[in-house]
Amino acid sequence: MENEPKQHEVLRRASLFLEKNNREAKVAELLLQHYLDVSRSTFFMMMRDPVPETVLTPFHQAIKQHAETGVPVEHLTGHAYFYGREFHVNAHTLIPRPETEELIQHIYQTVPKEPQTIVDIGTGSGIIAVTLALLFPSATVYATDISQEALDVARQNAEQLGAKVIFLQGDYLEPLIEQRIQADMVVSNPPYIAPDEKLWLADTVKNFDPERALFAGDHGLGAYKQIISRLPNVIKQEGSVVFEIGHQQGEAVKSLLQNVFPKSDVAIIPDINGKDRIVSGVLKQAPTPEK
Repeated sequence: MENEPKQHEVLRRASLFLEKNNREAKVAELLLQHYLDVSRSTFFMMMRDPVPETVLTPFHQAIKQHAETGVPVEHLTGHAYFYGREFHVNAHTLIPRPETEELIQHIYQTVPKEPQTIVDIGTGSGIIAVTLALLFPSATVYATDISQEALDVARQNAEQLGAKVIFLQGDYLEPLIEQRIQADMVVSNPPYIAPDEKLWLADTVKNFDPERALFAGDHGLGAYKQIISRLPNVIKQEGSVVFEIGHQQGEAVKSLLQNVFPKSDVAIIPDINGKDRIVSGVLKQAPTPEK
């Protein structure tokens, strides 16, 4: 219809509105593309096309909600992209970060041979477990999470993307210990933010990502301590462990691993910005497992 505004007009007004409210202007582009339900290339080819009211109404509502509350785009659209694939996300799961793609890339580039058994601890939406299952199709991949709601999302993602993953509910390694599962590789992006750092987080993070996926006690090291203390019950001799870490936690997490596995080869790997982001090691001569 003649009265319908053109796409470039809608986009410009929404972008300016977001900037005025101290939000990123690019959010307008992402949301408008989502509600138009078109590819990125088609989106830019449609700039002079009118935007129908059926798109304008939910788009304006989403823009207003994001501006006022900081609700993440991924919660408004219901999906996020990770390692080139679309994953379902919601309020029960951590929104994927680009740094976690570097963890996947590190594993893929450095693992000497395809592991037989891979375990993802605290899987959330399943991005790590699903991606590794697709990269290493011969491996048996397990994923644990204490949240049943998160596991429901992870299962949905695995089914949609055709990944074979065995999901277990429970606290970190406990479901594996109960079933006497032994792993060649243990991978985890656990909560690693100290609770007293919450004040400094963006509202889009602290008000919407699940707290149990963000925060850990002991200055952010609590989850690592819990996982590492139980690793001897799960990891095979010469097994590998790969953690995503906070950029100031490298030496602490490395020390935790070497205290339990003294003769292990453990390295701290920086991310693309030069900040410590991954602790990776081959665990030699595992001690006697805890009972």
